[in-house]
Amino acid sequence: MKVILKQDVKKLGKAGEIVEVAEGYGRNFLLPRGAAALATAANLNVAHAKAGSKARREAQAADEARLMAKQLERVEVTIPVRVGEGGKLFGSVTGKDVSDALKKQDIDIDRRRIQIQGDVTGEGLYEAVIRIHPSVTSRIKVKVVAK
Repeated sequence: MKVILKQDVKKLGKAGEIVEVAEGYGRNFLLPRGAAALATAANLNVAHAKAGSKARREAQAADEARLMAKQLERVEVTIPVRVGEGGKLFGSVTGKDVSDALKKQDIDIDRRRIQIQGDVTGEGLYEAVIRIHPSVTSRIKVKVVAK
């Protein structure tokens, strides 16, 4: 029996997939619970149309992310920090600091998407990687200066 899943089912598939299941499992479990619909010609056409539109939306989001990544590569952020004797930092420079500095330049990126490459040990130029989209990343320059 072929069914179209309406919601994610463990060990079977994700919503929108067309899967082959045993007659009893489909008729007695999936269909009554609303987890699936029979794979009739009309339902298959609807499922294929939804899959196509989802693919187009994902492609458009990836294209927008690539454009944003190109623009972000030219961005340089300056973060002032307190420095003690010998050039050692008080505290550390994190993704939140980079996110706050980007917000001052009218670029809103969540701090959890920012990862600084290497350890920030003192003043200097560092690199941060920003995950814009699951398949697209960008690198920005982070300049750490003493207050």
